[in-house]
Amino acid sequence: MTRDVPSSAWTSLGDYLRETQLLGSIQSTLYWDQNTRMPSGGAAWRGEQLALLARQLHARQSCERYAALIGEARQAWQASSEQTSEAERLAQARNLDLLEQELHRQQALDPDLVSAIAVAKSEGYECWQQAKAASAFDQFAPSLKRMVALRQEQARQLAEPRSCWETLAQPFEPDLTLARLQELFAPLRQRLPELLGQLQGGPRPTALSWDLEAATQQDLCDQLLKCWGRDESITCVAASPHPFSITLGPRDFRITTRVVAGQPLSCFLATAHEWGHSLYEQGLPPSSHQWFAWPLGQATSMAVHESQSLFWENRVARSQPFAEHWWPRFAAAGAPIANAIDLWRAMNPMAPGCNRVEADELSYGLHILIRTDLELALLEQGLEVEALPSEWNRRYGELLGVTPADDAEGCLQDVHWSEGLFGYFPSYLLGHLISAQISEAMETAIGAPEEHVRRDDLQPVLSWLREAVHPIGRALNAEQLVASVTGRPLSSEPFLRYLESKIERLLALS
Repeated sequence: MTRDVPSSAWTSLGDYLRETQLLGSIQSTLYWDQNTRMPSGGAAWRGEQLALLARQLHARQSCERYAALIGEARQAWQASSEQTSEAERLAQARNLDLLEQELHRQQALDPDLVSAIAVAKSEGYECWQQAKAASAFDQFAPSLKRMVALRQEQARQLAEPRSCWETLAQPFEPDLTLARLQELFAPLRQRLPELLGQLQGGPRPTALSWDLEAATQQDLCDQLLKCWGRDESITCVAASPHPFSITLGPRDFRITTRVVAGQPLSCFLATAHEWGHSLYEQGLPPSSHQWFAWPLGQATSMAVHESQSLFWENRVARSQPFAEHWWPRFAAAGAPIANAIDLWRAMNPMAPGCNRVEADELSYGLHILIRTDLELALLEQGLEVEALPSEWNRRYGELLGVTPADDAEGCLQDVHWSEGLFGYFPSYLLGHLISAQISEAMETAIGAPEEHVRRDDLQPVLSWLREAVHPIGRALNAEQLVASVTGRPLSSEPFLRYLESKIERLLALS
């Protein structure tokens, strides 16, 4: 694409983007350290470090020199019509359009606001950890209130023709509108509670009666990553309070996981989930240090990102064929599992609980609907931060029929709001929809993913994703990618069909 254009304008812009990406990766490395190894006493200094970097990055992404480089590249593009192919020109134009879009956003923001948000994110994360450990929302409330105000001010400064929530959602889901989101989620609001009702009274505990030592769980995770082709020379695994995946460079991919007492499958499934994120990052277009910094070398959207992590967690690791291959390993590790069916059912409890991360595919969507509605209430409908715990508990009772025992199990369980990531949560549920629809396209092309799991040969699955999904980058938005891969608009129906089929098979075992 642009890396092949013999133009000094493109070269200068590429060099500038690469330096910006280097600064961004330093910022990401500090974030990684903050979440994995940094002592709590370092939080204040880390906040200052991140604020300084945020200011420098904002300055680079909004200055006149950068605007001039983009303008010169645009002129070079206009003058090269007879020198490049149509496909090449389309890719160049898309890169420039995205760079100009982000330039205008950065120029609209006050540097003091950018710095304040960076400090609030660092302090908010540390405050969230302490409040969660104490199960005391009142300790976290001031930080959250400040973050809500800062993000509302960010939306005001951006002044886009969108609502506050829609504006904040754009970095995660480009071009998403609230009307489209509600259209996609409406069938789920109706059908998910109905499906959950079908399972009421069945022998489906929300927690298992056995556990495994932390070292044993980690060993099983290491076995999983080895089976799934982990290259230790470019990947790293660590522990953090909340599992996540992050890319620090073209050949530096990190994931984290955690062991949860009383949840012996949590670490394993979290590893599968985060490895799916990492596989997607490893399959994105950048194959060189230069291309890594261009927009088309970045993830399509967080919903597409989540579709990949959810695919490996749910369509592979939670599948019945996977349980058939893996139950001897769990039994050998000390798990009281008599057969593959026991492991498969343990992987798929299909019962409501209070914790999103530990939720099965059926109840998971209800967790996301609650968080999405609460974000809208906080940002646009006047919900007071102090009322969040009671409103959270009320909605959990109404939609899932459960009540959190305390704040840690309730509104403090997720890290996202401590960092002001409003607009992120819907990506999880959109990811379920995308994963299901793409899986149907995969089945048409190479056979059902579960059949490849049954044959214990996942290379065709990964190869298909590497060709159809991963290399698209930001050439398309999420809905365009889905339409391109599947031949039809994104819909909730494939996901509901998948859930109904799985529930039917699980009920047959009862």
